[in-house]
Amino acid sequence: MGAVMGTFSSLQTKQRRPSKDKIEDELEMTMVCHRPEGLEQLEAQTNFTKRELQVLYRGFKNECPSGAVNEETFKQIYAQFFPHGVISPSPTMGPQQPSPVLPFCLTDASTYAHYLFNAFDTTQTGSVKFEDFVTALSILLRGTVHEKLRWTFNLYDINKDGYINKEEMMDIVKAIYDMMGKYTYPVLKEDTPRQHVDVFFQKMDKNKDGIVTLDEFLESCQEDDNIMRSLQLFQNVM
Repeated sequence: MGAVMGTFSSLQTKQRRPSKDKIEDELEMTMVCHRPEGLEQLEAQTNFTKRELQVLYRGFKNECPSGAVNEETFKQIYAQFFPHGVISPSPTMGPQQPSPVLPFCLTDASTYAHYLFNAFDTTQTGSVKFEDFVTALSILLRGTVHEKLRWTFNLYDINKDGYINKEEMMDIVKAIYDMMGKYTYPVLKEDTPRQHVDVFFQKMDKNKDGIVTLDEFLESCQEDDNIMRSLQLFQNVM
């Protein structure tokens, strides 16, 4: 997704291309194994303009010529795009920063990329199509707070049963720490993920039934200023 985000970030500085290129972009959509929905439909379903969708599609196609990406390819792209670690997008963690004195240390992003892929693959087909990608990207970059929270809940709900249990929360948080925790300053202790999960799960599980519902998650997040501030870091997931 690195090239995709690179092209997206330069949208505001590029001049509009001639209509010939616009026509070519449309025609290119018929030359892949999976043909995405029409740009007009995606424009209506997302917070992107048609022009932005064209640029995103060109980048997506360069990375994924077949029109869809499987998990292994997704992990490879993700690891290449985040070789220095990432800022945590997790509501259960503070805004930890990758250590500036270790700029070339590779992090283990594979486990977190697995969970991220699972959240992008909303139909659970084992592949992420362009529609899946831009829909999630639209929420993460330009969605409302409520939309971002719902997306985060889906990320933590690993088995997609509509609830978050403590093990699922621990799996996600540990994956984030495995990816960036060891390169933060000060260095995080080994039991830090468990401590964070214990505190936040207790806060979110309001009726103490051992699971966190969507309503409990939304209410807890919106009650906590630290959690809400962490939502500003969502764009760094990509």
